[in-house]
Amino acid sequence: MVNEKIGFSLWLDFIERDYLQKEFKRLIDEKIINGATSNPAIFASSIETSGAYTAQLDALQNHSAKAKYEALAKTDITMAAKALKPLYDAGKDGYVSIEVDPFLSDDTEGTIEEGRRLYREIGMENVMIKIPATRAGFEAMTRLMSEGIPVNATLIFSPMQALMALDAMEEGLKVWNASGDGRNVEGVLSVFVSRFDRMLDKKLERNGLAPGRVGIMNAAKIYNLVESRRNGALRTLFASTGVKGDAYEADYYIKELMAPHSVNTAPLATIEAFLENPSHDPKLPIKDDTIEEFFEHIENAGIDMNEVYETLLHDGLAAFKDAFAKLLAHLE
Repeated sequence: MVNEKIGFSLWLDFIERDYLQKEFKRLIDEKIINGATSNPAIFASSIETSGAYTAQLDALQNHSAKAKYEALAKTDITMAAKALKPLYDAGKDGYVSIEVDPFLSDDTEGTIEEGRRLYREIGMENVMIKIPATRAGFEAMTRLMSEGIPVNATLIFSPMQALMALDAMEEGLKVWNASGDGRNVEGVLSVFVSRFDRMLDKKLERNGLAPGRVGIMNAAKIYNLVESRRNGALRTLFASTGVKGDAYEADYYIKELMAPHSVNTAPLATIEAFLENPSHDPKLPIKDDTIEEFFEHIENAGIDMNEVYETLLHDGLAAFKDAFAKLLAHLE
């Protein structure tokens, strides 16, 4: 549930055509969400399992698999953007994100070209282009934002990735704001959370440390970095906030990351769980000294966070590429 009083936004991490046509508008009207996100895995699941795409696919039979995907995705994103546009016009978010081809994660010019093209073809100001926070991606973020295109920097695991994304996005915004266009352009930094705990909880417990905290504390550290820039156009977006299994309450990563000037994007089931017993008591910011002390304990437990960051980024990119490749094979 959105909380304008503290500047907390809740976005839906889910796109599927039937849902967009039926329930999506209700979530907006009831101020449950004020934005949405997608990724290759979400589209793969929706397109492969929903019958809502059959008619459009029948009309695309002579197109390539990627052209089919883009046509389906652009239709869904346009529907979501139109439903969210009144919020955007009122300055209350109203963004929906679409990710560039994950196989372009090491291709700066390819990312720029595709991001620019998708934004132009969808033709809605409230569309954010999602770009992985890789070396190639940082330059693309700068270029797109300098052209007035909102950016969602995704797959951020490490504070260093966040700093590089911040620098890139601020550089782009500086160019855009100097252009004199006057249109407000924003960006978010998508910090992935739950994957840390799925990877490390068992090792923490073996070392007598509380589970379920590394993702939270890492996200808190990055949140502090973002907020230290005092740039109202850039916010932390907490992503990968669904709970798999029953280790924690379903809405754990919403409540534990409640923070001013932030976004949480969550799966539908996570949002529904949060609505059963909502709480908007801010849990962030956490003092830098407290965060540093926490990670000293993590290091003493034999966990190398740099290795963790590298593994999670590698696995995250690989998972999106795998989902996208399977989707394209399905559409052949």
